[in-house]
Amino acid sequence: MQAFEYARPKSTQEAVKLLADAGGEALPLAGGTDLISLMKDGAAAPKRLVSLQHVGELRRLSHSSSAGLRLGAMVTLDELLESKEVAAAYPAIAEAARGVHSQQIRSTGTVGGDLCQRPRCWYYRAGFGLLAVYNGKALVLDGDNRYHAILGNSGPAYFVNPSSLAPILIALNAKLSIHGPQGERELSVQDLFVNPKSDQESELALRPGEILTEIRVPPAGGAKMAIYEVRQKEALDWPLAAAAAVLKIQGGTVESARVVMGHVAPVPWPSPDAEEALKGKSVDENVAAEAGKAALSKATPLSMNAYKVQLARVAVKRAILRAAKGEA
Repeated sequence: MQAFEYARPKSTQEAVKLLADAGGEALPLAGGTDLISLMKDGAAAPKRLVSLQHVGELRRLSHSSSAGLRLGAMVTLDELLESKEVAAAYPAIAEAARGVHSQQIRSTGTVGGDLCQRPRCWYYRAGFGLLAVYNGKALVLDGDNRYHAILGNSGPAYFVNPSSLAPILIALNAKLSIHGPQGERELSVQDLFVNPKSDQESELALRPGEILTEIRVPPAGGAKMAIYEVRQKEALDWPLAAAAAVLKIQGGTVESARVVMGHVAPVPWPSPDAEEALKGKSVDENVAAEAGKAALSKATPLSMNAYKVQLARVAVKRAILRAAKGEA
């Protein structure tokens, strides 16, 4: 691991200044469960780490029926799971956090870190860059692409977004507060993620020196919500496919719906087709299955990952059924 400076600011403003002063060669350190691994693998080599552990304002968690949920970026997944307010008002968010099966990661990993973690693509982790290109050739296309994208993969990015929380937060129309050298700005969770088209782009819409400080989830307004994840094993593992569904049901039929898939594209993947398939209908097995088919109607699997299409259909179907039944 390359030598680096270590800074421990006590305020957001101090953290932003320490990042900005390093001329693009500093990174914020939250729980460290991802960044330290990247540094050990040589995929990241910051000259300065700016720890956010002592920035108290980033650890706030509050909820009210009028304002909704406010999560500081340094709230851990365990703290999220311990909140009775989150469990009652946003059960699918709690379920998404519970899906991180490692107790060590839940105790140190943060909600901001979950959103900002880098892709788990083994080509990227092996040092071939975000787009996994070697001698001008995309390694993923002719290589082992079992776990790569089946949507949004027309190129040049083929990795999948690894966030556990992003699909349900997008389905709930959550917003982010981001602080940087130019001050504070607001961004939707959906707009945080970028499908990069060149090596000069990141998969995150954070500008140099910026840090994510807070996640704001609007009141659920009686909506029913659920997630469903498909994994290869129950131990620590990232899903092969996942889906989040948020339904507003009036008189037994779906008035509006949000369906967002995870782990199937370089960004969390909303499905307007699945949402349209649900509107005005009473949710049953057949309706949910048709929505699942609609969600994957534009899938373009690679040479080794066609199996993910069916897994994603099932994830969408079961997330919808669980939401309709009130099972997070």
